[in-house]
Amino acid sequence: MAANEQSVNGTSAPTPEEVGAMYDQFGDLLAMTLGSAAVHIGMLVPHDARTPVTTLVGLADLAQDRQTDFFVDTLRPQPGSHVLDIGCGTGGPALRLAERTGSRVTGITVSKGQLARCEERRGGHPAGERVDFAYGNAMELGHPDAAFDAAWSIDCLPHLSDRPQGLREALRVLKPGGHLLFTEFTVRGTPTEEETAAFTKLWTCPPLRSFSTLVGEVEEAGFRMARAQDMTANAVLSSELMAVLYADRRAEIEERFGKEALAATDPLMGPYREFCRDHVNYHLVLVRKPDAA
Repeated sequence: MAANEQSVNGTSAPTPEEVGAMYDQFGDLLAMTLGSAAVHIGMLVPHDARTPVTTLVGLADLAQDRQTDFFVDTLRPQPGSHVLDIGCGTGGPALRLAERTGSRVTGITVSKGQLARCEERRGGHPAGERVDFAYGNAMELGHPDAAFDAAWSIDCLPHLSDRPQGLREALRVLKPGGHLLFTEFTVRGTPTEEETAAFTKLWTCPPLRSFSTLVGEVEEAGFRMARAQDMTANAVLSSELMAVLYADRRAEIEERFGKEALAATDPLMGPYREFCRDHVNYHLVLVRKPDAA
Protein backbone atom coordinates (compact mmCIF):
# COMPACT_ATOMS: atom_id res chain seq x y z
CA MET A 1 0.00 0.00 0.00
CA ALA A 2 1.32 3.45 -0.88
CA ALA A 3 2.46 5.68 1.95
CA ASN A 4 -0.43 8.15 1.52
CA GLU A 5 -3.09 5.48 0.95
CA GLN A 6 -5.24 4.42 3.88
CA SER A 7 -7.72 1.62 4.41
CA VAL A 8 -11.17 2.51 5.75
CA ASN A 9 -13.34 -0.46 6.69
CA GLY A 10 -11.27 -2.60 4.37
CA THR A 11 -11.67 -0.20 1.45
CA SER A 12 -8.75 1.77 0.10
CA ALA A 13 -9.17 5.50 0.65
CA PRO A 14 -8.07 7.86 -2.11
CA THR A 15 -4.71 9.56 -1.96
CA PRO A 16 -4.48 13.36 -2.06
CA GLU A 17 -3.24 13.02 -5.61
CA GLU A 18 -6.33 11.01 -6.58
CA VAL A 19 -8.62 13.56 -4.97
CA GLY A 20 -6.87 16.35 -6.84
CA ALA A 21 -7.06 14.43 -10.12
CA MET A 22 -10.81 13.94 -9.65
CA TYR A 23 -11.37 17.68 -9.22
CA ASP A 24 -9.06 18.42 -12.15
CA GLN A 25 -11.05 16.08 -14.40
CA PHE A 26 -14.61 16.50 -13.11
CA GLY A 27 -14.70 19.89 -11.39
CA ASP A 28 -16.75 21.39 -14.20
CA LEU A 29 -19.18 18.46 -14.03
CA LEU A 30 -19.70 19.14 -10.32
CA ALA A 31 -20.34 22.79 -11.09
CA MET A 32 -22.94 21.77 -13.69
CA THR A 33 -24.80 19.47 -11.28
CA LEU A 34 -24.09 20.84 -7.78
CA GLY A 35 -23.68 24.56 -8.40
CA SER A 36 -20.74 26.77 -9.28
CA ALA A 37 -20.74 29.42 -6.52
CA ALA A 38 -18.75 27.06 -4.30
CA VAL A 39 -17.91 23.39 -4.06
CA HIS A 40 -20.09 22.45 -1.11
CA ILE A 41 -23.67 21.61 -0.19
CA GLY A 42 -26.09 24.53 -0.39
CA MET A 43 -28.78 25.51 2.13
CA LEU A 44 -31.84 24.47 0.17
CA VAL A 45 -33.75 23.94 3.43
CA PRO A 46 -33.48 26.34 6.42
CA HIS A 47 -31.36 24.74 9.13
CA ASP A 48 -33.97 25.52 11.76
CA ALA A 49 -36.80 23.84 9.83
CA ARG A 50 -38.93 21.76 12.17
CA THR A 51 -39.29 19.00 9.59
CA PRO A 52 -36.22 18.89 7.34
CA VAL A 53 -36.88 17.50 3.86
CA THR A 54 -34.60 15.12 2.02
CA THR A 55 -36.43 14.55 -1.28
CA LEU A 56 -37.13 16.79 -4.26
CA VAL A 57 -40.87 16.37 -3.70
CA GLY A 58 -40.37 17.43 -0.09
CA LEU A 59 -38.39 20.44 -1.29
CA ALA A 60 -41.24 21.35 -3.65
CA ASP A 61 -43.75 21.05 -0.79
CA LEU A 62 -41.61 23.32 1.38
CA ALA A 63 -41.37 25.87 -1.42
CA GLN A 64 -45.15 25.85 -1.88
CA ASP A 65 -45.71 26.43 1.85
CA ARG A 66 -43.25 29.33 1.79
CA GLN A 67 -45.07 30.81 -1.18
CA THR A 68 -48.44 30.42 0.55
CA ASP A 69 -47.07 32.21 3.63
CA PHE A 70 -45.83 35.02 1.39
CA PHE A 71 -49.32 35.35 -0.09
CA VAL A 72 -50.87 35.36 3.40
CA ASP A 73 -48.51 38.13 4.50
CA THR A 74 -49.30 40.11 1.35
CA LEU A 75 -53.10 39.87 1.55
CA ARG A 76 -53.25 40.17 5.38
CA PRO A 77 -56.99 39.70 5.97
CA GLN A 78 -58.30 40.74 9.36
CA PRO A 79 -59.35 38.16 11.98
CA GLY A 80 -62.99 37.28 11.47
CA SER A 81 -63.05 38.54 7.88
CA HIS A 82 -64.46 36.31 5.14
CA VAL A 83 -62.06 35.41 2.30
CA LEU A 84 -62.92 33.68 -0.98
CA ASP A 85 -60.29 31.27 -2.33
CA ILE A 86 -60.97 31.09 -6.08
CA GLY A 87 -59.51 27.85 -7.39
CA CYS A 88 -58.60 26.43 -3.99
CA GLY A 89 -56.77 23.34 -5.26
CA THR A 90 -56.47 20.65 -2.62
CA GLY A 91 -57.24 23.02 0.26
CA GLY A 92 -53.86 23.50 1.89
CA PRO A 93 -53.53 27.26 1.26
CA ALA A 94 -57.09 28.00 2.44
CA LEU A 95 -56.51 26.16 5.70
CA ARG A 96 -53.12 27.83 6.15
CA LEU A 97 -54.68 31.24 5.53
CA ALA A 98 -57.44 30.65 8.08
CA GLU A 99 -55.04 29.28 10.69
CA ARG A 100 -52.52 32.10 10.39
CA THR A 101 -54.98 35.01 10.25
CA GLY A 102 -58.11 33.94 12.14
CA SER A 103 -60.22 34.61 9.05
CA ARG A 104 -63.03 32.51 7.61
CA VAL A 105 -62.31 31.06 4.17
CA THR A 106 -64.58 29.70 1.46
CA GLY A 107 -62.78 27.74 -1.23
CA ILE A 108 -64.12 26.74 -4.64
CA THR A 109 -62.76 24.43 -7.34
CA VAL A 110 -64.02 22.83 -10.56
CA SER A 111 -62.25 19.55 -9.70
CA LYS A 112 -64.32 16.98 -7.84
CA GLY A 113 -61.13 15.10 -7.00
CA GLN A 114 -59.63 18.22 -5.44
CA LEU A 115 -62.83 18.85 -3.53
CA ALA A 116 -62.62 15.40 -1.94
CA ARG A 117 -59.01 16.08 -0.94
CA CYS A 118 -60.05 19.45 0.54
CA GLU A 119 -62.57 17.75 2.79
CA GLU A 120 -60.01 15.17 3.89
CA ARG A 121 -57.60 17.94 4.86
CA ARG A 122 -60.27 19.97 6.62
CA GLY A 123 -61.19 17.15 8.99
CA GLY A 124 -59.27 17.52 12.22
CA HIS A 125 -57.39 20.64 11.05
CA PRO A 126 -57.09 23.35 13.74
CA ALA A 127 -58.81 25.87 11.46
CA GLY A 128 -61.17 23.38 9.83
CA GLU A 129 -64.33 24.82 11.37
CA ARG A 130 -63.63 28.22 9.78
CA VAL A 131 -63.10 26.83 6.28
CA ASP A 132 -65.62 25.40 3.82
CA PHE A 133 -65.18 24.09 0.30
CA ALA A 134 -67.60 23.80 -2.61
CA TYR A 135 -67.70 23.10 -6.32
CA GLY A 136 -67.61 26.42 -8.16
CA ASN A 137 -66.72 28.14 -11.43
CA ALA A 138 -64.53 31.25 -11.19
CA MET A 139 -66.26 32.79 -14.21
CA GLU A 140 -69.74 32.27 -12.74
CA LEU A 141 -69.51 32.57 -8.97
CA GLY A 142 -72.56 31.40 -7.05
CA HIS A 143 -72.23 34.04 -4.34
CA PRO A 144 -74.17 37.27 -3.78
CA ASP A 145 -72.75 40.71 -4.43
CA ALA A 146 -70.33 42.11 -1.84
CA ALA A 147 -70.21 38.83 0.09
CA PHE A 148 -66.47 38.75 0.87
CA ASP A 149 -63.98 41.05 2.57
CA ALA A 150 -61.07 39.77 0.47
CA ALA A 151 -60.22 37.10 -2.09
CA TRP A 152 -57.25 35.35 -3.60
CA SER A 153 -56.75 33.14 -6.63
CA ILE A 154 -53.47 31.24 -6.81
CA ASP A 155 -52.59 29.90 -10.26
CA CYS A 156 -56.27 29.71 -11.22
CA LEU A 157 -56.68 32.64 -13.62
CA PRO A 158 -54.28 31.06 -16.17
CA HIS A 159 -56.87 28.31 -16.73
CA LEU A 160 -59.77 30.65 -17.49
CA SER A 161 -61.12 30.84 -21.03
CA ASP A 162 -62.40 34.35 -20.20
CA ARG A 163 -60.08 36.08 -17.76
CA PRO A 164 -61.92 39.45 -17.87
CA GLN A 165 -65.13 37.67 -16.84
CA GLY A 166 -63.30 36.00 -13.94
CA LEU A 167 -62.02 39.40 -12.80
CA ARG A 168 -65.49 40.97 -13.07
CA GLU A 169 -66.97 38.16 -10.98
CA ALA A 170 -64.29 38.61 -8.31
CA LEU A 171 -65.03 42.35 -8.24
CA ARG A 172 -68.76 41.70 -7.90
CA VAL A 173 -68.49 39.44 -4.84
CA LEU A 174 -66.01 41.70 -3.02
CA LYS A 175 -67.09 44.41 -0.63
CA PRO A 176 -66.04 47.96 -1.53
CA GLY A 177 -62.41 48.44 -0.55
CA GLY A 178 -61.76 44.69 -0.61
CA HIS A 179 -58.54 43.29 -2.06
CA LEU A 180 -57.99 40.48 -4.54
CA LEU A 181 -54.60 38.79 -4.71
CA PHE A 182 -53.93 36.62 -7.74
CA THR A 183 -51.06 35.08 -9.67
CA GLU A 184 -50.76 35.00 -13.45
CA PHE A 185 -48.39 33.93 -16.20
CA THR A 186 -47.66 36.26 -19.10
CA VAL A 187 -45.63 35.76 -22.26
CA ARG A 188 -42.45 37.48 -23.39
CA GLY A 189 -40.68 37.19 -26.71
CA THR A 190 -41.92 34.99 -29.53
CA PRO A 191 -42.19 31.32 -28.61
CA THR A 192 -42.59 28.66 -31.26
CA GLU A 193 -45.94 27.01 -31.86
CA GLU A 194 -44.52 23.81 -30.39
CA GLU A 195 -43.44 25.57 -27.19
CA THR A 196 -46.78 27.34 -26.82
CA ALA A 197 -48.71 24.13 -27.41
CA ALA A 198 -46.62 22.26 -24.81
CA PHE A 199 -47.38 24.87 -22.13
CA THR A 200 -51.09 25.16 -22.91
CA LYS A 201 -51.54 21.37 -22.97
CA LEU A 202 -49.67 20.72 -19.73
CA TRP A 203 -51.39 23.62 -17.94
CA THR A 204 -54.79 23.17 -19.65
CA CYS A 205 -54.96 26.88 -20.42
CA PRO A 206 -55.37 29.30 -23.31
CA PRO A 207 -52.25 30.89 -24.85
CA LEU A 208 -50.57 33.42 -22.58
CA ARG A 209 -50.87 37.12 -23.21
CA SER A 210 -48.68 40.12 -22.37
CA PHE A 211 -48.45 41.81 -18.98
CA SER A 212 -49.80 45.04 -20.49
CA THR A 213 -52.90 43.13 -21.61
CA LEU A 214 -53.34 41.82 -18.07
CA VAL A 215 -53.10 45.32 -16.59
CA GLY A 216 -55.65 46.60 -19.08
CA GLU A 217 -58.09 43.83 -18.19
CA VAL A 218 -57.67 44.53 -14.47
CA GLU A 219 -58.51 48.19 -14.95
CA GLU A 220 -61.41 47.48 -17.33
CA ALA A 221 -62.90 45.11 -14.76
CA GLY A 222 -63.05 48.02 -12.30
CA PHE A 223 -60.11 47.17 -10.01
CA ARG A 224 -57.31 49.49 -8.98
CA MET A 225 -53.76 48.16 -9.03
CA ALA A 226 -52.15 48.06 -5.58
CA ARG A 227 -49.05 45.93 -6.20
CA ALA A 228 -47.40 43.87 -8.91
CA GLN A 229 -44.40 41.69 -8.18
CA ASP A 230 -42.27 39.68 -10.58
CA MET A 231 -41.92 36.08 -9.39
CA THR A 232 -40.61 34.66 -12.68
CA ALA A 233 -37.50 33.02 -11.21
CA ASN A 234 -39.59 30.72 -9.03
CA ALA A 235 -41.82 29.74 -11.96
CA VAL A 236 -38.79 28.80 -14.06
CA LEU A 237 -37.22 26.82 -11.21
CA SER A 238 -40.52 25.04 -10.59
CA SER A 239 -40.68 23.98 -14.24
CA GLU A 240 -37.10 22.68 -14.02
CA LEU A 241 -37.93 20.71 -10.88
CA MET A 242 -41.08 19.36 -12.51
CA ALA A 243 -39.05 18.08 -15.47
CA VAL A 244 -36.46 16.44 -13.22
CA LEU A 245 -39.12 14.74 -11.09
CA TYR A 246 -40.98 13.58 -14.20
CA ALA A 247 -37.82 11.87 -15.47
CA ASP A 248 -36.90 10.52 -12.03
CA ARG A 249 -40.36 9.06 -11.33
CA ARG A 250 -41.15 7.95 -14.86
CA ALA A 251 -41.60 4.28 -13.95
CA GLU A 252 -43.95 5.20 -11.10
CA ILE A 253 -45.94 7.48 -13.41
CA GLU A 254 -46.26 4.72 -15.99
CA GLU A 255 -47.47 2.24 -13.37
CA ARG A 256 -50.14 4.62 -12.10
CA PHE A 257 -51.29 6.36 -15.28
CA GLY A 258 -50.29 3.95 -18.04
CA LYS A 259 -48.11 4.06 -21.13
CA GLU A 260 -50.62 6.28 -22.91
CA ALA A 261 -50.02 9.09 -20.43
CA LEU A 262 -46.28 8.88 -20.98
CA ALA A 263 -46.70 8.76 -24.75
CA ALA A 264 -48.76 11.96 -24.59
CA THR A 265 -46.52 13.76 -22.11
CA ASP A 266 -42.98 12.78 -23.17
CA PRO A 267 -42.94 14.98 -26.30
CA LEU A 268 -44.15 17.99 -24.32
CA MET A 269 -41.52 18.14 -21.60
CA GLY A 270 -38.66 19.51 -23.72
CA PRO A 271 -40.57 22.37 -25.36
CA TYR A 272 -42.35 23.04 -22.05
CA ARG A 273 -39.00 23.63 -20.30
CA GLU A 274 -37.83 25.84 -23.17
CA PHE A 275 -41.05 27.88 -23.06
CA CYS A 276 -40.81 28.40 -19.29
CA ARG A 277 -37.12 29.28 -19.45
CA ASP A 278 -37.29 31.67 -22.39
CA HIS A 279 -40.82 33.04 -22.65
CA VAL A 280 -42.71 32.94 -19.32
CA ASN A 281 -43.12 35.72 -16.81
CA TYR A 282 -44.96 35.06 -13.55
CA HIS A 283 -46.54 37.75 -11.39
CA LEU A 284 -48.22 38.34 -8.08
CA VAL A 285 -50.89 41.00 -8.52
CA LEU A 286 -52.75 42.71 -5.68
CA VAL A 287 -55.75 44.79 -6.71
CA ARG A 288 -58.42 46.71 -4.82
CA LYS A 289 -62.11 47.26 -5.41
CA PRO A 290 -62.82 51.01 -5.12
CA ASP A 291 -64.74 52.28 -2.13
CA ALA A 292 -68.43 52.89 -2.58
CA ALA A 293 -69.27 56.36 -3.85
